[in-house]
Amino acid sequence: MGGVGTRETNMNTRKRSVCTEQEDSEPEVSDPSRIVSTVGDHCMEAFGLKSVSSLPGKAKDEVNITSQLATVSAKSVWGALRGLETFSQLVFEHGNKEIVVNKTFIRDSPRFRHRGILLDTARHYISVPLILKNLDAMSYNKFNVLHWHIVDDQSFPYESRTFPQMSQKGAYSSRFTYSQFDVSRVIEYARLRGIRLIPEFDTPGHTMSWGKAFPFLLTPCYVDGQPGRANYTQHHTHEVFNPIYEETYEFLRRFFKEIIETFPDRYIHLGMDEVYYACWKSNPHIIEFMRQKGFAQDEFYKLEQYYIERLMAIISHLGGSYVIWQDPIENGALPKYDTLVQIWKDTSLWDIYDNWQNYSMMVAQKGYKMILSSCWYLNYVNYGPDWESLYLCDPTDFTDDPKLKNLMIGGEACLWPRASAVAERLWSKREINNVDDAQFRLDQQRCRLLRYLSKTHL
Repeated sequence: MGGVGTRETNMNTRKRSVCTEQEDSEPEVSDPSRIVSTVGDHCMEAFGLKSVSSLPGKAKDEVNITSQLATVSAKSVWGALRGLETFSQLVFEHGNKEIVVNKTFIRDSPRFRHRGILLDTARHYISVPLILKNLDAMSYNKFNVLHWHIVDDQSFPYESRTFPQMSQKGAYSSRFTYSQFDVSRVIEYARLRGIRLIPEFDTPGHTMSWGKAFPFLLTPCYVDGQPGRANYTQHHTHEVFNPIYEETYEFLRRFFKEIIETFPDRYIHLGMDEVYYACWKSNPHIIEFMRQKGFAQDEFYKLEQYYIERLMAIISHLGGSYVIWQDPIENGALPKYDTLVQIWKDTSLWDIYDNWQNYSMMVAQKGYKMILSSCWYLNYVNYGPDWESLYLCDPTDFTDDPKLKNLMIGGEACLWPRASAVAERLWSKREINNVDDAQFRLDQQRCRLLRYLSKTHL
């Protein structure tokens, strides 16, 4: 539905203090009595949407502040949300503690449409109030995707309606789970802040917690010709789905039917990283299955491809789309070409390629759209001011080919407060990369986050 929606807000209800005053130069300040937000396209429809996933990620907005009036204009309600966030960052404390606004005009839009935070609640349980506070921090930094890594080897905290045994046997305890109400609460809280929620249910590896309730899902590893606990040096090798039985795919069909009904976003992250072949190699039933399929004895990537194709066919039939980590492509498998591929490795994590740029080029040359995590992954926990390297990492620095650059649609960070530096990199133009200028902005943003989030009561 077309039309224009207009909302007016009394300025007294929008005033926020920030940590510091403006720089030494005297700004031209304003004290408008009201702010008007206008939404140009699909205004009434947008306010009724159940999800933000159907809207384009590049939401443009304009902020115009005069002495009497502040206006925020956008084509979508989500663009208006970003504009209001811009406006809130122009409010500052000046002189005798008076709260004023800079007189200015801003036309703004994000450079990348996927600007995400990855939250892992499987290795370390995170309470719902803390997840909601993380969503607040994301909205203050104009992130628009929460990648919820909700289950893994260590625990299965998601309470499934279809298979309740999964969390009953796979979670750390009954206190450390997410009910259907918890999940719906997080989804709605994210939606109201213009944030998509993409859940990750990683298979066929990283699945030990799945096997606690349903052991038939996991591949039996063989030792001396008998199924048993092989002495593998990496625990990942014990935790791989058995891809040769129909029961595995019927289970996945029923499970992901529930997931697609529960999570409004059409994308599901299917994981597919770190699939170690040792257990498959030890299992004579898998070797026989591969022989029947015409796979050579060393072509386990084809078995991985078989699993990928079966699972993606299930997701497609259910109406979903998929994100995966880069690993299957690195192993030689080729997922469907509508797959969104997340790049997470670099030289500090792996030694096959020289750097993340080579990983990205490898995926891009096969025609896949990508998102980048390598520069901002969980292993980058250092002491001191290390944000500069995160800030200067540009997701398109893997090629000079414009067509390949366009395949990189964004990125994801994992760590606060460094994520604010990543947020600016994913939003701002490539040419905005002066770390001295960014230092001032990020110092103020960190202070805003501390003030805003300390006042949040959930």
